[in-house]
Amino acid sequence: METKIRQPIVTVCGHVDHGKTSILDSLRQSCVQESEAGGITQKISFTLYPIEQIKKTCPLIEKSGIKLNIPGFLFIDTPGHAAFTNLRKRGGSLADLAILVIDINEGIKPQTAEVIQILKHNKTPFIIALNKIDNISGWRKLNENLKENIESQATNVKQNFQEKLFTIIGALNAHGFEADLFYNISDFTKKIALIPCSAKTKEGLQELIMMLCGLSQKYLTNRLKLGKEARGIILEIKKEKAINYAEAILHDGELSKNDEIAIASFGEPIITKIRILEEIQPLCARFKPKDKVQASTGLRLQLVTKEEILPGMPFLIYKNNKKEIEKDFKKEISENIKTNKQGIIVKADSLGSLEALLTLLKQQNIPVVKAGIGTINKSDIISAKANLDINELDAIVIGFNTSIDEDAKEMQGKIKVLTNDVVYKLIEDLVEFRKEKAQEIEKARLMQLATICKLKILHQYVFRNSNPAIFGVKVETGKLITNLNLIDDTNEKVGRTKNIQSENKPVEQATHGMEVAISIPGINFERKLKDKTFLYSDISESQFKTFKKNKDLLSPDEIKTLSEIAEIKKKQKEDWGQ
Repeated sequence: METKIRQPIVTVCGHVDHGKTSILDSLRQSCVQESEAGGITQKISFTLYPIEQIKKTCPLIEKSGIKLNIPGFLFIDTPGHAAFTNLRKRGGSLADLAILVIDINEGIKPQTAEVIQILKHNKTPFIIALNKIDNISGWRKLNENLKENIESQATNVKQNFQEKLFTIIGALNAHGFEADLFYNISDFTKKIALIPCSAKTKEGLQELIMMLCGLSQKYLTNRLKLGKEARGIILEIKKEKAINYAEAILHDGELSKNDEIAIASFGEPIITKIRILEEIQPLCARFKPKDKVQASTGLRLQLVTKEEILPGMPFLIYKNNKKEIEKDFKKEISENIKTNKQGIIVKADSLGSLEALLTLLKQQNIPVVKAGIGTINKSDIISAKANLDINELDAIVIGFNTSIDEDAKEMQGKIKVLTNDVVYKLIEDLVEFRKEKAQEIEKARLMQLATICKLKILHQYVFRNSNPAIFGVKVETGKLITNLNLIDDTNEKVGRTKNIQSENKPVEQATHGMEVAISIPGINFERKLKDKTFLYSDISESQFKTFKKNKDLLSPDEIKTLSEIAEIKKKQKEDWGQ
């Protein structure tokens, strides 16, 4: 009996605007017009691409006499950041293959680099579509055969193409991958295949499909054997006319409408019957009710359960084996989500997104104490507040493709919340926040030892001449605090600030730009300060050296004031170096 082979699952990923969806749209063109006419409003994340369409799109297959065993492909195209991060299963990536789309004119961007890291981490085989060759200056479509077309370009165009190509090959090499044009490669296990193409003119699309077919046939046959047990992943939950549907991918086995399924959650598995089982139709965004479906395919499920189903969670067929399933799911989730004893709080929209985020945070050496799926809630803010006493750097909640609850917003206070639906941008923002926060903490520690302050005396506001002297000042630089020792521009000690008032109210401190009244006991304003314009905080030599060593924590104004204080001290023959 012949073993059944399922469709390879191919995820299309890459930097925003490099043409992921455009390439798929070119491949499934008949469907795009139909979906627009039918008024489909929500983007479907997968496309069933049957063998008949493969042969139609790629006449090269029949010309070269390749006998295909695969029944087609299941292409996954999720918007933006989530191009592959939702697609996780036990032991690695759900995708059998990936197409990494790179704009040949733009090269490897931050998000491309991030995708490469995760493909590497998941050990997902991939090929690279070098898209937008039609945008190379002077490029013309001269031949249907891609290799001949490249070689037929004008000398200066070909040179421009080669420069862009070798820049990308060099960048891939820096990421640990050998790469070359697909027609120069004899062993595809050692080099990544580059397929120049254009979604606009359709150049290279035949060759792209040909490569996918060849690699699937040669290297994935054992992986594509259809298993007995139905297994899948919940991709996302969508609402349509007040009904919740779970869009899912069945990646192994067969599933019947009469089957019960178990879906993983952070608690006990959710056991549910299927009310409606629908399968994605070839080449389009329409679903059709089915009694039975076979992997690999895209599904829309209406389930009987009212429990909350989380995106990214695995499901499998249920045969009264709850304990066994519970153990299986528990291992899968704990393998994917590992946290530290101390660290930041992390939320994401799905299990796959969360795991991808944790992988990238680990690369940045940022620890995570709590990780979960869904919106940022009160419990997350409470956990972050607990970090304020342990490590202020960890008093932050980050959300990947998720939002913050209203209840959580109300109690947020000083807790920093960062959200973004592009994972590399979120990590960039987090790294920047931690850097700034670390500097702020260090500066606060420094300022406890001593304060840099320059005050301008407001001679028109002298409220009392002595016992104590009370007069107005403007904070030109730094911070004015109570009990601060002040000197004048000749290094003569003026006294210590006893009180500070702003708008007739006592304050503990005054910052740059504020005009306040200060009281200094033991001086006579008329005698001591009548001819003075500026006052400075009195800084010792050792404090000066500490500030100088940490100059990067100071503002340009503070550095300038520090130099002025040093100059005053030097003039008075104190042994100071600048």
